[in-house]
Amino acid sequence: MLTTTEALDRVLAAMPELPVESVALRDAHGRVLRQVVAAERDQPPFDRVMMDGIAIAHRDFTNGTRRFPVQCTQMAGDPAVELAPGKAIEIMTGASLPVNADCIVPVERITVDQGVATLDEGYEAEAARFIHPRASDHAAGSRLLAPGRRISPLDIAVIASAGMTSVDASRSPVVRVISTGNELVAAGEDIEPHQVRLSNGPAIQALLARHGYPDCEHDHLVDERALLRERISAHLDEADVVILSGGVSMGKADYVPDVLAEIGVEVSFHRISQRPGKPMWFGTGPGGQAVFALPGNPVSALVCCRQYVIPALAKASGAPAAPPEFASLASDVAFQPDLTCFQPVRLVSSAAGQVLAIPVKTNTSGDFTALSATDGYVELPREQSLFPAGTSVFLYRW
Repeated sequence: MLTTTEALDRVLAAMPELPVESVALRDAHGRVLRQVVAAERDQPPFDRVMMDGIAIAHRDFTNGTRRFPVQCTQMAGDPAVELAPGKAIEIMTGASLPVNADCIVPVERITVDQGVATLDEGYEAEAARFIHPRASDHAAGSRLLAPGRRISPLDIAVIASAGMTSVDASRSPVVRVISTGNELVAAGEDIEPHQVRLSNGPAIQALLARHGYPDCEHDHLVDERALLRERISAHLDEADVVILSGGVSMGKADYVPDVLAEIGVEVSFHRISQRPGKPMWFGTGPGGQAVFALPGNPVSALVCCRQYVIPALAKASGAPAAPPEFASLASDVAFQPDLTCFQPVRLVSSAAGQVLAIPVKTNTSGDFTALSATDGYVELPREQSLFPAGTSVFLYRW
C-alpha cells in the first residue's frame, strides 16, 4: 500500500493543467489568476488630501500667519486649484492637493468666520501632514498581482483599479460526482427500513464549492455493471474530473474498479495506508481525466475528498500548494493500527494564541453527524501510536 504522501504525490503528478480563459471581472472571484496584473497609473495618481479642512502653504504658517482668507472650495474630483499667497483653500478628503499648497489643517482645528479661517491657538501645523503623496502606494507599471493566486474580493478591487474589465484565469474544472449503491435513496423520496439516505454526493459537491469549484453535477447509480459502464463513460466524456463514492472495497457488489478498467481508465493506485479512507482508488481516463473512487462511508469519503481531490484541483488550476498549517492536540490520542490516522477535530484558540485541536470521536466512519461538529482533521503519523496533549500535528480544515 502507498503511504499518504506517496498517494498525494501520484495524484498531483497526474493532474493536467486546465486551460486559460478570459473572465469578466464580475465572474472572476474564486478563479485562479493566470496573468500579471500591473498598475495602470500611480497610486495615488495625485497628492491626495487625507482630511477635511484647509490647504495652506506651510511657509505662510512659519512666517506667523494664523488667519487665512478662504480663497475657494475644492471638492474630491475637482481639478487642483492654484493657491494664492497668504490664503487658504477649503479642502475635502480625497481631493487633489492644490498647487502651491503643502500643508493641511484639519477642520477640527480651525474656526471660519466671514470667509476667514483662523487656526486654534497653539496649533502647530506640519508640512506634508495629512497628505498621501503621489505614487507612494505604487508607481504606474508596478506588479500588483502575480499568477497563481485565487482571486479574492480584495483582488477584485486591485484588478478594477488597474482599469481591467476582464482577466486571464484558469477555466473552472468540470467535475462530476457519482454516488453508487442500491441502498441509497435521495432526500424527498420514499424510503424503506433497509435503505439509507444519499448524503455523500451533496456533501462532496458542497465541499468542492467551498474551495472554489462550483461546476459539479451529481448522479446516483445502482450497482449494475452495464449501467455503471454506460453512465461513467458518459461522465468521462463531459468532465475533467470524475469522483465516485462507494463500490471500491472487496465486496461482491463493489464493481467500480473492474468497470473503470473496462472503459479504459488506467489505475494508479488502489488503497492507501490510512484510516479512514484506506480503500481509495485513483486513476487516469483515456482522455487524461482524473478519476477518484472514494470509499462509501461518509467520513472516509469526505476526508479523502479534502485530502486528495481538493489539492489536485488546485494543482490543475495553477494554484500553488497551500502552506502547511499546524495545531496542538488538546488531549491525548491513542491510535494502534500501523496506519496514518486522520483524526477529526474541533478547533479552539488558547489565551496564548495557540490553535488547539480537540479530537472528536466518530462512531465508525459512517458517523457523519459527529463530523458536522468538526472544523477539519489532523494527521497522526503511522510511526507512533500515542500522541500526548500538546503534540504539534498537521491540520487540514474542511
